[in-house]
Amino acid sequence: MLTFKRTGRANRIYCLIVAGKPHAGGERECFVPALRFELDADGELGTQAAEPIAADVRPGTDGKTLARLKLLSGLLGVSLDSLRQREAARRHRRMLAVTVLSLLVMTLTSYLAMQAVIARHAAERRQKQAEALVDFMLGDLTDKLAQVSRLDILAAVNDQAMDYFRATPPSDVTDESLELRAKTLVKIGNVRLDQGHLPEALQSYQAAAALGSQLARAAPADTERQLAYADVLAFIGTVHWYQGELDQAETSFKAAQGVLFRTREIAPANLRLLFQLSTIDNNIGHVLEGRGRLDEALVQYQSMLKLAQELVRTDRGNRDWVAQLGLAHNNLAKMALLRGDLVTAIAEYRADVAIELDLANRDPRDNAQAEKLLLARAALGRTLALTGDVETGIAQLRQALDQAKRLVAIEGNSTSFQEDVGLYSTQLARWLRVSGDTQAASTLARPGVDAFERLTRQESGNSGWRRALAEARIEQAEQARDSRRSDIAREQAQRALAILEPQLAEQAEDRATVLATVSARLLLAAAIGDGDTATTLREQALRTTQAQTSGRNDPRLLALQIEALLALGRRREALPLLPRLWNTGYRDPAFVDLLREHRIPIPAPALRNS
Repeated sequence: MLTFKRTGRANRIYCLIVAGKPHAGGERECFVPALRFELDADGELGTQAAEPIAADVRPGTDGKTLARLKLLSGLLGVSLDSLRQREAARRHRRMLAVTVLSLLVMTLTSYLAMQAVIARHAAERRQKQAEALVDFMLGDLTDKLAQVSRLDILAAVNDQAMDYFRATPPSDVTDESLELRAKTLVKIGNVRLDQGHLPEALQSYQAAAALGSQLARAAPADTERQLAYADVLAFIGTVHWYQGELDQAETSFKAAQGVLFRTREIAPANLRLLFQLSTIDNNIGHVLEGRGRLDEALVQYQSMLKLAQELVRTDRGNRDWVAQLGLAHNNLAKMALLRGDLVTAIAEYRADVAIELDLANRDPRDNAQAEKLLLARAALGRTLALTGDVETGIAQLRQALDQAKRLVAIEGNSTSFQEDVGLYSTQLARWLRVSGDTQAASTLARPGVDAFERLTRQESGNSGWRRALAEARIEQAEQARDSRRSDIAREQAQRALAILEPQLAEQAEDRATVLATVSARLLLAAAIGDGDTATTLREQALRTTQAQTSGRNDPRLLALQIEALLALGRRREALPLLPRLWNTGYRDPAFVDLLREHRIPIPAPALRNS
């Protein structure tokens, strides 16, 4: 440093102060001696203080920017003010560039955001338009197609609706869309159920229940969501019921009932809720009835009647509520029959027929209502025939069968209408045979078998169809026995029992299964003739009738029990049961002929019902 100053270039020394203090002396001094003092004439350090050029970056002094400018000023030979102006200009240009770039980015972002909003609004508008169309497809259009039973078109409509929902991105699905999707799944399940595709129907209902549960939990005070969820749970129970799965059916029905009970606490006067409660009463009653718990089933049916009456008092113009009242009368008629009160059973069935006929007259094009009317007429006809009024019973069954055939002609794909034709062909054949018209009976027996063979091939899981097929084979066996074709009678009875025995093992108290199984056993025994096998079949039949824990005054059950005892030669045990049977009003001509065969006094003339 000293040598550099001696060359005469002291003014080219530029210092940067980072610590210490100029001219402080001692340890705090920041300049070396060669910088602090001027040179004398001999080139040595003198005593005159020097003022070295220095930039100061210590806290509170020049700062880094000014210090840098001071150094550059000395090095470049440019005044400090000039450099400061240049630095300010550079900063200004930089800030201007950043500002312009920021404005450009903001403008672009705003434009893109505006386009996104416009596109979203357009998408929402299109989605709402599409959902409105789907809502129409699933609402008014579906109801009209259901009335004329165009299940093929219904299936196509629902499939198109599902295609739309599958194409909707999950991020675009709102609660409103979820509700519509659940509604779509229920509609699809209903069509599948009507077509007899039970596993597929169950799949649709379960998918709807998953959505319904999510929506119901999210809004526990939303009555409509709760009712929709309860509704789909009831549909799941119905499928299980058709499949003969009583435990699962009861679980689903009770779950639906629980939802409705909770909802009633917040909406006690909601009429739709009351209607659904009455429907659940009906469903649970059927399950209890299938388990032989008839007293408990009666309580459910009486509750259903009370709710239906309350609804009809509110609005007699509501077709669903009036139809529910008719169904309640039908259930109570069945309970009266099981109690052995045929007079009450007929009165209740007549009440149902009157209601269904009135509803059918209101809209002759409503095929669903036409089916309800034919079902009521068939039940009334069967019961009248049991009292000995076979002529009127046959007339009612014939009307039911004719109407079922007309409905099949309109909608051949409806498994429900096909089932009606099969059932009432078999039942009418039975009473025509009993009345002596064997040719007409023979003509009707084959269609009954054909119908249920076709249906069970389509859906083997439907326990009701399998039992109906067995009943149709029993009628064929009866006709074969009457015409002394024992081999055919034996074959048909065996085929019927192959279906019925497994069902009885699962549902030992289901009355329809019990009656059909006992009838088939006695028929097979008669076709076999005497011998250990025939005796075993008759003893099994008797034990099954005696094992029933409720509905023991059911005249059909009593008649079969007496028939089994007489076939086993146990006349003394059979005779005490006859008064119980007569008191029910039972006068089946086939049973009367059985008494004549065993030389038992014939009861009073047939019970007439006006």
